[in-house]
Amino acid sequence: MVKAAVCRRFGHPLTIEEIDLAPPGPEDVEVEVKACAICHSDISYAAGDWGGDLPAVYGHEAAGVVRRVGARVNTVQPGDHVVVTLIRSCGRCHYCGTGSLVMCEEVFDLDRAGPIRTVAGEPLWQGMRTGAFAERIVVHHSQMVGVPTDLPFDQASLLACGVITGHGAVANTARLKPGQTAAVIGCGGVGLNAIQGAALAGAGLIAAIDLSDAKLEAARRLGATHVVNPSSQDAGEAVRRLTAGRGVDYVFVTVGARAAFDHAFDYITRNGAVVIVGMPPSGVLASYDPSMVAAWNQKIIGSKMGEAVIARDIPALVEAWRAGRLKLKELITARYPLDQVNEAIDAVVRGEALRNVIVFGEQ
Repeated sequence: MVKAAVCRRFGHPLTIEEIDLAPPGPEDVEVEVKACAICHSDISYAAGDWGGDLPAVYGHEAAGVVRRVGARVNTVQPGDHVVVTLIRSCGRCHYCGTGSLVMCEEVFDLDRAGPIRTVAGEPLWQGMRTGAFAERIVVHHSQMVGVPTDLPFDQASLLACGVITGHGAVANTARLKPGQTAAVIGCGGVGLNAIQGAALAGAGLIAAIDLSDAKLEAARRLGATHVVNPSSQDAGEAVRRLTAGRGVDYVFVTVGARAAFDHAFDYITRNGAVVIVGMPPSGVLASYDPSMVAAWNQKIIGSKMGEAVIARDIPALVEAWRAGRLKLKELITARYPLDQVNEAIDAVVRGEALRNVIVFGEQ
């Protein structure tokens, strides 16, 4: 049995319970979780914004140590330090064949029958195919990448979602070129990593847009060249003033607020693009003027998980961290034990955290 934080009712606190974990199947891996960062997607699911089955164990930004591997697993071995993501891919389907592993269409054994149950035998939903608000997890081998042992687990966990999603939106989806300009709406964990991604790509201007002055200061520290608070100025006018009246080449919307989507076109130039990274609750609609989009040759692009190929992107990001070009420690606001997971989530909901991390045992 292992200890986990279980969601039993949408919008209510998680409960700490003992649960049963199935042994890994032939293509699966059991990981002892050492750290799991809290992403806003965990909070949205726990609130019922996107539906899903209950009871459930959430948490999907994980890092830990491999403890057992299935008979057909040769990518990792017991003792390896790994980052565990929600990206489960077969490598064979139509989408994997085009390099879009985040859109894999395979139905895995773990999808048909999840690996976790209550001690009474009640099925538990493995939230986002990970369920890492728990001491141990069983996931498909494709969901993980080995990382060096000198990378602290709390920092490594950030690579599982927030970093690859924000950085990947810039590097993989937009493919921003040196000298191009960008605005990032929202300076939470994903937005700050879009800013880091734009800085790594050599953007000529990076405008961070957020209602929190504290988060805007964090954005400056992580590479933003300019900051804009819409509560104290006209953000569209401010961005146009910075770009000779034209607007930026790319706007990255990293929050799930409808207003952010509605105003995104205020910031882009002709030939510019809005990259949608954040996800609002199901049913929230945004509006735009299609005649202007066509006339100005503008684009709307979705970016799921930064279109990451984790075997390629995470090692490259680790090297950027090692070279001092990617900041990870600076993204962590606080660390909490598992039994304080509700306090950690509440701080995120109140807007007080960049990334809070649940830590397990010795680090």
